[in-house]
Amino acid sequence: MIHWKTYQAQSVWDELITDKGRARKGARNLCRMLARLSDEELAARKSAAVLAIRSMGITFTVYTGEGSGSIDREWPFDIIPRLILKKEWDKIGAGLKQRVTALNRFIDDIYHDQEILEARVLPREYIEKSREFRPECVGIDPPFGVWSQVCGSDLVRDIDGRMYVLEDNLRVPSGVSYMLENREVMKRIFPELFEDYVIHPVDDYPDQLARCLRSLTDVRSPQIAVLTPGIYNSAYFEHAYLANAMAAQLVEGSDLVVGADNYVYMRTIEGLIRVDVIYRRIDDLFLDPEVFKPESTLGVPGLMRAWRAGKVALANAPGCGVADDKVIYTYVPDMIRFYLNEEPILPNVPSFRCVEKEQRDYVLDNLDKLVVKPANESGGYGMLIGPKASKIERTEFSRRILANPRNYMAQPMLILSTAPTLIDNRAEPRHLDLRPFILSGKEIFVTTGGLTRVAMRKGSIVVNSSQGGGSKDTWVVDFE
Repeated sequence: MIHWKTYQAQSVWDELITDKGRARKGARNLCRMLARLSDEELAARKSAAVLAIRSMGITFTVYTGEGSGSIDREWPFDIIPRLILKKEWDKIGAGLKQRVTALNRFIDDIYHDQEILEARVLPREYIEKSREFRPECVGIDPPFGVWSQVCGSDLVRDIDGRMYVLEDNLRVPSGVSYMLENREVMKRIFPELFEDYVIHPVDDYPDQLARCLRSLTDVRSPQIAVLTPGIYNSAYFEHAYLANAMAAQLVEGSDLVVGADNYVYMRTIEGLIRVDVIYRRIDDLFLDPEVFKPESTLGVPGLMRAWRAGKVALANAPGCGVADDKVIYTYVPDMIRFYLNEEPILPNVPSFRCVEKEQRDYVLDNLDKLVVKPANESGGYGMLIGPKASKIERTEFSRRILANPRNYMAQPMLILSTAPTLIDNRAEPRHLDLRPFILSGKEIFVTTGGLTRVAMRKGSIVVNSSQGGGSKDTWVVDFE
């Protein structure tokens, strides 16, 4: 049985329980129902969730180290949902639409007139030294000027209860299939809660994604393909899930060929079939061995040629990673003002650019208080959590920053919000973040909720599943 009177959120913002031990607005029914369940009933619901995950085949791949291969693990899931009131979500959704609009304007500008560089809002050297800038994309005009059709922006709530954007994932963001499957699991194990609440749906995402992809071509009934690196990729479950949900073809690079007419064709037992839109889940450098890595066997020779000729649509567009850079992230509020003439609705986390001497000196003097991140790593890898690092680790990071300051930025260590998480039939606070997904094509669509990732280890702020994290279903609800 969960005893809310003994639940301690430890002086941080908790998503369900106030600092006075009361349920937040909208959470009262949920908290009451959980408190009524005995230990046996809680264990049974938890076991039901595990069985559902197992029967649905929800897995993720963990790389065990160089030369050690990889293993599939069942998706770690907590049965206590996270609640967000619709009124707050409306503001978040508006902020995400504003943000992704400015980011796409920025990417299009960088590959065309570079007005933001000419205006010196952002230093030109940051783009010239960007690992993700692709000269091969200069002058290309994707439909609607949109380069990142699928964006996953990570949101965190600080101790003040305010939501901040931690980073934007614009290249090949993952996790949406787990958001969808989390909802299905919850419907199985807590059907009575779906009678108590008006929970806004997320299961329309595959239809919205298909609509977004279809808008990228003039073909009336386009053939859509999901391009995957293959079964050993950590997100392969998601690739297969989305292809099936959209009634699209799941293909690998060897399944596709670019013809002399610059169209892309899929090999089938009945012959070649033209592909009009490719939702690619392969990094830029492996997409086309004619243009990028010649040794790549994952991509399709001639794919960039077909895209440049307008014979196939690619989502996300190659080159969009120029904005998926943690140093460039620090300029997103300036992009919003520059391109949209608006003030940002959602704030960035305060950040320091190590490439600028004054800010670099501050970072080096305060490594024990800051989180330092490399510009283009993901998954929580390659960063320094200063307050928890050893002196040796901080010294090593000082060396790295001085050797390549453009590659690093730093942020204060936020006290991330927590939510009750079931640990051995007890509700304990665990830190979390939130990744909503934004689709941009002819129109912009924001999921009503997103993937809530939870740091399952006590005291940890690392939410990535590859490093011990789990997830929760995210409910955007109207008032009780």
